[in-house]
Amino acid sequence: MPTTRMLIERLGADIKIRRICGWERKSDIPGESTFSRAFAEFYNNRLTERVQKALITDCYKDDIIGHLSRDSTAIKAREKPAKKVVEEKVKRKPGRSKQDEIVVKKTRRIVKQVSGMSLKEMQDDLPKACDMGLKKNSKGNTCHWIGYKLHIDAADGGIPIRCLLTSVSMHDSQASIPLAEMSHNRVNSLYDLMDSAYDVPEIHEHSKKLGHIPIIDKNARRNKELHFN
Repeated sequence: MPTTRMLIERLGADIKIRRICGWERKSDIPGESTFSRAFAEFYNNRLTERVQKALITDCYKDDIIGHLSRDSTAIKAREKPAKKVVEEKVKRKPGRSKQDEIVVKKTRRIVKQVSGMSLKEMQDDLPKACDMGLKKNSKGNTCHWIGYKLHIDAADGGIPIRCLLTSVSMHDSQASIPLAEMSHNRVNSLYDLMDSAYDVPEIHEHSKKLGHIPIIDKNARRNKELHFN
């Protein structure tokens, strides 16, 4: 069922929410087309982002947030996933390279981020197309979906401070540094809490550079001391 129709049905059934929105009777609720036009205008004017910024700035302007928790969540979409662009690999003969042969290695995105990129450049560099991906949930089960990932920095109590939307297929760690910069520009915080997906040296160092204390779960694949025989 389309989201707009579900919203209209909820407004019709819940008198409290309906009155908060300014409609006394069910007959006062606008139709789907009116909601769609309003949502499009909200998106074009970035209304929700501006309102959220005003609320967070007003509430936390004189406060220090103890912990910022960083993670991503699935955003399912009814779109056709973009075709994956596969880079053609140049075949070369096995063995040592010749003296005049230059082998260029692709620079990791997270390395480029800490090598002088501006926040806008980091944001523009992140993939944003709808595609297919997977992620392990809190129970350890692998979930597949078509759509996007919403990366969130949340304060104590689960209050979202900043959000960043990317393609599903992008690894969570690649959104960490630009998201940290976005949150740092809005609030003052002490600790950065992240799971093992963010256990990357560049993320640890960037958190310290902002004056924070990173608390990140160790990734078993990168830490041999966590391996069991």
